[in-house]
Order: sequence, then structure tokens, then C-alpha cells
Amino acid sequence: QVHLVESGGGLVQAGGSLRLSCAGSGRSFSSAAVGWFRQALGNQRQFVGSINWSGDGTFYPDTLKGRFTVSRDNAKNMVYLQMNALEPEDTAIYYCAAGERPSTFQSRYEYWGQGTQVTVSS
Repeated sequence: QVHLVESGGGLVQAGGSLRLSCAGSGRSFSSAAVGWFRQALGNQRQFVGSINWSGDGTFYPDTLKGRFTVSRDNAKNMVYLQMNALEPEDTAIYYCAAGERPSTFQSRYEYWGQGTQVTVSS
């Protein structure tokens, strides 16, 4: 069993940065892959990045590559999403999810956090 809690969301101006945190609990968190997804109002949930259990493998959609970075600290049971050069289009609820392997598909992740709101003003 893995329990996930996101934090770090808030209101930021366009061009600014935010770092989201995903705190994991449970014995298997440090060996789990973690993905970040977001869902804007009225839209489907979208993949924004993933990291493997060891932290040496990350993957991003082309549209976000270079602005978003996923990292993890297994000693602290934490995964992070660093977001730079934020745009109003990045406004969404951001979720972290844990699963056996990294994937761009939501269905491959077994555990989900409750989400944290990110709002980017123009």
C-alpha cells in the first residue's frame, strides 16, 4: 500500500516557477515509479512527466520537455516536479501517482494523491 500527498501548488504569475512535492508513505514507495499528471477544468487528465524508482530515468511529453523536471529523493520518500517558465495554460490540478513501472498511461498507476491546484495568472 502506498499513500501519496501532493503539496506546493498555488498562484504564480506567468513566467514564474513552482516546485511541487509528492510525499510517499509505505514500504514500496522507494521502489515505485512515479508519474505526474494534470487536469485542467473541462479537460482530460494529461501526463506531464515520470521517473523510475532509482531516479535515473525520466520521461516527458515533447510539449513540456525543457520546462518541467521530475526528481526524487528516496531517502526522504519524496518526488518533485519543478516547473519553470509557467504559462496560463499550465493552470490545472496536478497529481502524482505511483506504479510498478513508469508510464504515460494513467491506468498503469495504482496509487494516486489527492492533487494540488496550480494557477498561473497572465
